[in-house]
Amino acid sequence: MGEKEIMHRIVLASESVYRKAQLLSLGLSFDTKKPLIDEELEKLKFHSPLAMATGLAKLKALSLKREDWVVIGGDQLISFEGKILGKPKTFEKAVEQLLSLQNKTHEILTAIAVVGDGQIFEHVDQTKLTMKAFSKKEIEDYVSLDQPLDCAGAYKFEKNGHALFSHVESEDLSSIVGLPLIKLSRILQNLGYDCKKN
Repeated sequence: MGEKEIMHRIVLASESVYRKAQLLSLGLSFDTKKPLIDEELEKLKFHSPLAMATGLAKLKALSLKREDWVVIGGDQLISFEGKILGKPKTFEKAVEQLLSLQNKTHEILTAIAVVGDGQIFEHVDQTKLTMKAFSKKEIEDYVSLDQPLDCAGAYKFEKNGHALFSHVESEDLSSIVGLPLIKLSRILQNLGYDCKKN
């Protein structure tokens, strides 16, 4: 990477442990910082799930913009029957979300914005997932197992959550976790970084 490695520090505009683990898998050194935006307030400005995901990713990256940094902003949400599903936060709400999703298809929108070298690179992955049917007891057992209370949709696909689904349509399965690594690694390579999966 030469001079660019010294001049341009990579900053992940997120405190998500999932996104941090994903970025580590590319073999890059980086820092994590909390975006300087009021996310709940900014959400009110958007009128569609796609606009919200892409808009928030861009705002997060731009909030930490510096000439000597490459900042990665990301946002992810679940669009289901015209509504946005957030993080359940409680066991009961996680069970409720999963019960509503079974036998139906929902969409995960995973957006990134990379700000660096005076440029903004934007991308969004759209993944469609169809969930199987389960008894309430089976869903409660799953929630107890994975504890997906901090995950939109109330499942952790990368753990045991993949077993909940009958069909998945995705260009990049890594986007389900929080960052579309295929596209992100291409953007970073274009900026001069050497992405090597561990």
